Amino acid sequence: MTSPPRRNPNQGPAVALVDDDRNILASVRMSLEAEGFTVRTYSDGESALRGMMTTPPDVAVLDVKMPRMDGMELLRRIRSRSTMPVIFLTSKDDELDQLTGLRLGADDYITKPFSVHLLAERLRALLRRQEAAIQVATGQGREQSLPVVRGDLTLDSERHQCLWQGHEVSLTVTEFLIVRALATRPGMVKSRDQLIDAAYGDSVYVDDRTIDSHIKRIRKKFRQVDDTFAQIETLYGIGYRYKE
Repeated sequence: MTSPPRRNPNQGPAVALVDDDRNILASVRMSLEAEGFTVRTYSDGESALRGMMTTPPDVAVLDVKMPRMDGMELLRRIRSRSTMPVIFLTSKDDELDQLTGLRLGADDYITKPFSVHLLAERLRALLRRQEAAIQVATGQGREQSLPVVRGDLTLDSERHQCLWQGHEVSLTVTEFLIVRALATRPGMVKSRDQLIDAAYGDSVYVDDRTIDSHIKRIRKKFRQVDDTFAQIETLYGIGYRYKE
């Protein structure tokens, strides 16, 4: 499974909705289609993985607890093949699921019960970021197209490629935007709110801990290439910065 292809402008954005509760599948599908999305539903992780491998969606929405293959395992397998945007559906009080999902590479999470309007706005926010990347790759938005080079780091927005010491580091859209926000101005501190705006836009509310989880996963990915990686610094109570 590769990154999702550029979608047909005559069709709504394709959403893969995965949940073992058929009532949720039916009601959320109906509501999202009313919002202009094209929705494919799956009631378990195995069928969802097969379907997404055959016809990749623009974005996936995954429940955590499902039979045959749970959402965590499905996310692991998606991330081994694709950087498509993923939103996790978690229980209201299950912080562990939320943090684990983010560490595995989810771009966002929403707690149950949830507003379908909120879900639609989160989906649109993720898709706007995806569309911005497509515009760069096709020659629009040239101001963002030049690679960012900071020592051993190279960020190429046109190819959505991150290199460290010449080795590729596979980042999701959210992770890439966070690293770019930090590396664009090395030495300057970015607050969590500033990183949220860079990665999500200012129209979406995201908890501060979401950024912390993304940073942990970003560091882990870089350390898989270089176990001495320490360029992203934490300034406790303030935010993060990329070393000069």
